[in-house]
Order: sequence, then structure tokens, then C-alpha cells
Amino acid sequence: MSHTLIIAEAGVNHNGSLSTAKRLVDAAAEAGVDIIKFQTFKAERLVSKDAKKADYQKRNIGDGDDSQLAMLKSLELSEADHYELVAYCREKGIRFWSTAFDMESLDFLHSLNLGLWKIPSGEITNYPFIKKIASFGEPVIMSTGMCDEDDIRNAMAVLTDNGLRREQITILHCNTQYPTPMADVNLRAMLTIKHDFGVEVGYSDHTQGIEVPIAAVALGAAVVEKHFTLDRAMKGPDHKASLEPKELKAMTAAIRNIEQALGTGEKCVSASERANIAVARKSIVAACTVKKGDILTDGNLAVKRPGTGISPMRWNEVVGTRASKDFEPDEMIVL
Repeated sequence: MSHTLIIAEAGVNHNGSLSTAKRLVDAAAEAGVDIIKFQTFKAERLVSKDAKKADYQKRNIGDGDDSQLAMLKSLELSEADHYELVAYCREKGIRFWSTAFDMESLDFLHSLNLGLWKIPSGEITNYPFIKKIASFGEPVIMSTGMCDEDDIRNAMAVLTDNGLRREQITILHCNTQYPTPMADVNLRAMLTIKHDFGVEVGYSDHTQGIEVPIAAVALGAAVVEKHFTLDRAMKGPDHKASLEPKELKAMTAAIRNIEQALGTGEKCVSASERANIAVARKSIVAACTVKKGDILTDGNLAVKRPGTGISPMRWNEVVGTRASKDFEPDEMIVL
């Protein structure tokens, strides 16, 4: 049975509060996910002072301030916060991870020895950023929101030209609209990516609800990433497109069920249904009183449950033979 890597994307839903970040760790651990992921950046190194918020950020925050810099500044985690969260995740039995958004943050995360890198959708055209990640020689998960295949191909070339093997790369199909309209999900594109690039694939979800990531696992996603929050009513850019803890737990349980349900692909009788064969299948029985020596024909034979006698698939073998003994109606024929 395959194991889908489930990443609970806390992102910036801590709103800059370490105590809230720890509560998110608690919720993710309780939900049974594999990884909780945060975001690592310094606002001044990420955006210029003139950068504006995305429309969904303006709607979700509603503070009348268009500045992306001011918003991101309030959502930073300090290096000390990171150290504490790494330790807290270890205590809670869940893996800590984070996405860097600037070059210095890559160096800091490298010092934490996380062993796995994320290229977010917004950095997929950032050559120096991708090249630096490739230089670490460690596995990479790359999101592809706002991308076409040429964007993916170019980013893949940077990774492989700088030493990464395809087996170290997982590509996540993604749409970056928060929330993503169902008509724009295009989940089959995940399979196209797998075919065209020969890598493991997964899905980073920004839809409302849990149906699409579950469907992605049924289609073969090796990784699922989903934003979550403590409460969608909280102020912040991503809360409204995030799951709440009970929903995250339900998604995780459903994915684990789907993993079992997918099975091996071999069509066979399962252990749980084997006992039903005798109950649901049928046997050849006497349709009326049959005397010993009578010729068995289509007229004096019938097919009825249970399936503990001669299988009806042997019909032609039985018809035309002589009765081995007297049979009462409904009595199973024996040769």
C-alpha cells in the first residue's frame, strides 16, 4: 500500500504569533498528517515597498492598506521562532518544514538540516533561487501554480543542470487562486505532468473543502498539500481558503482510506468476501423429482442458491448424464 505524503500548510496562518503557530502544530499532529509547513522570509527581501496585495488578500484582510510589504512584515517568524517550532514539532511527533522565499532564508533553512526543499509557485521563474536549491543536492517538491509546461520545463532544466536527478523531484499541480474555482482545478493536468516529465507528482490544493485532494490521491498523487487554519474567521490573507482542524483530520482519514481502497491492481477474491461465495452463487439442483437412472436434461434441472454444489458453469457436463440416485426437488445434483 502506498503512503501519500500529507503536508498541512500552516503558511502564515499563525498571524505572526508563536503561540498560534504552536496551536497549529497541535492541530496538525492531532489530524495525523506527515508534515506541517510554515513560510520563512524577511519581508524587505521578498517584496519591494511598492508591491501591492493580491485581490484575494485585500478581500480577506480588509484593512484598507494595499501594501504587501506591511502585510508580510506582520506575518514573519523570527529565527528563534523557527528553532522553537522545530523542537515543538519533534516533541509532538510531526515533521517541521518550511518554504523559503528569499536567498538568505534558504541559507537559514539549510542550517536547520530539514533535508527537503519546496519551490513555491511564485518562485518557479526565479533562476538564482532554483539554482541554489539544486546546489543542496536534496529532494525537491515544486508547486506549479500560474504555470504552463514551458515554465515547468525551464525550472526542471535548472534543477537537473545543477545536479538534481529526476527521482529527487516531485511536481505538484496547483492553482494559486484562493479559493480555486472547481472549474479551474484541471486535476487531470497532474497526470499530464507525470507523463511528460517522468517524475512523481502530487497536488497542492486551494479549493474549498476536501473533495479535490482526496480525488488527487485516487488519481495517483504521491503528495498532497493543503492550507489549514485554527479558524476561518481569523484575519489574514489565507484563512478563508483553509481547512479548519476537524476538516483537516477528516481529509487525512479519507486519504488513508483511499490508499487502502486503491489496492494492488490485481483482480482477486478478497478475504472479506470469500465467505459470500457459498451464499450468493448457485448450484445445479433438481427442478422436479428425478429417479435414479433418469437422463438429466434442461427440463429437470435448475440453478439455485446456495453455491455449495456443482457450479452451473459445468451445465453442459451434467446435461445428458444419468441420475446417480433419486433426487427430490431443489436437491443438489451429484454426479
